[in-house]
Amino acid sequence: MKSKILALSKNEEFKNLLKQKKITNKYVSIFFGKLLNKDKKRFNISFVTKKKIGNAVKRNKIKRRLRNIMNEAVKKIEINFDYSFLVIAKSSMLNNEYKIIKETLFQDFAKIK
Repeated sequence: MKSKILALSKNEEFKNLLKQKKITNKYVSIFFGKLLNKDKKRFNISFVTKKKIGNAVKRNKIKRRLRNIMNEAVKKIEINFDYSFLVIAKSSMLNNEYKIIKETLFQDFAKIK
C-alpha cells in the first residue's frame, strides 16, 4: 500500500511555511499552513533536524522516530490534509522516551484544525 505521506520538496514551500502559523513544545516546532498547488488527498510533511543536535546517526534516529509517530497519527487522529507541515526537531528528543514524545505530538496535531 502506498503511503499518503509526502515530503515537501521545493525551497519556496519551506520558506512559505516558515512565515505561517507555528506551534512549539519541548520536543519540536511545528510550522503549518496552506500551500498552493497541493494535492488534498496527500499529507505533506517534512522533518528537519539541525546539525547542532548531533552526528548523522542521532539526527536520523530523530527523523525515524518522527516519521513513525506521524504514520501512527494519520491512522489514529484526524489531521487536516489541507495544511502542509514542517516539523523542526529539538535536541531534547534524543533523551526522552518515545511514548512521551508521541503523546505530546498527538496533542499538538489534534489542536491544529
